[in-house]
Amino acid sequence: MTGVRDGERDGYGGERDDRGERGGASRWDTAGRATGLAPEHEGDPAADPDGLDTDQEGGGPGRGGRGGRPARKVTWQKLVITPAVLAVALVATYLWITNIHLDAIEHNSLDNGNVQLRLWQHIRLTAISTFWVLLIAIPLGIALTRRRLRPVAPAFTALANIGQATPAIGLLALLVIWLGIGARTAIIGIVAYAVLPVLSNTIAGLRAIDPTMVEAARGIGMSARGVLTRVELPLAVPLILAGVRTALVLNVGTATLATFGGGGGLGDLITSGIVNQRMPVLILGSILTVVLALFVDWLASIAEALLRPRGLGAKA
Repeated sequence: MTGVRDGERDGYGGERDDRGERGGASRWDTAGRATGLAPEHEGDPAADPDGLDTDQEGGGPGRGGRGGRPARKVTWQKLVITPAVLAVALVATYLWITNIHLDAIEHNSLDNGNVQLRLWQHIRLTAISTFWVLLIAIPLGIALTRRRLRPVAPAFTALANIGQATPAIGLLALLVIWLGIGARTAIIGIVAYAVLPVLSNTIAGLRAIDPTMVEAARGIGMSARGVLTRVELPLAVPLILAGVRTALVLNVGTATLATFGGGGGLGDLITSGIVNQRMPVLILGSILTVVLALFVDWLASIAEALLRPRGLGAKA
């Protein structure tokens, strides 16, 4: 070959000419620093098929540039707007209730820390029932997607559906007849009413995973537990969290019926206002229930955004 010494190649696999220089443009500049492209390719769009300039502000796709920057999980609007609106509603309600005339019955329903007590009871009912819903529904949903228990999955789903299809007040009445009056009876009724969304979403999320991804994980030597915890559950997290969010809001609403089973909560204020025909008591109990439901839904939406796997939250 003209201008090339026979059998002589440089360390990069390229041929050297008679002057000892490597054929083609070097990927190293005179200062010894690596350049993104060879000099002869500078300015050539074909040399950078992605059309990304790594020297632009913010870096290329590897540094979260415009082409591959993941979406923010929680924006400041999401963090501020809902709590601000709820705070304004609470302040307005407080100013209204403290500047109207209340008779003896209304004072008896709202004074002596009764409102705080009923609110705390409602939060406690919601938290405990949600804990048991998660403890029952998520492990059961995982188990029903395993090969051995798949045939019985429709039976368990139908059983959970019966709990939600039954009117909540009727279900609570049956439980009171069976178990008696008390907070425990109310919690069992709330749990039975809220299991279905979490159970069905857990099953649906795990079944929606591409089987080839599971096979690939098993092919590289992962154990069954490793596949579940590192592949299946992270991919199913969005659907599972959506079910949990639905269950939380359901629990807040259903907990108002705990008053009929002796469980307390904000339902005591609502029923007291209805029975005694005292609108301030009824309105206060209703507003607190709505604000609590919206606040819990907001908290669940924040948790849903933060717990969603980063890869699933990136913009296309």
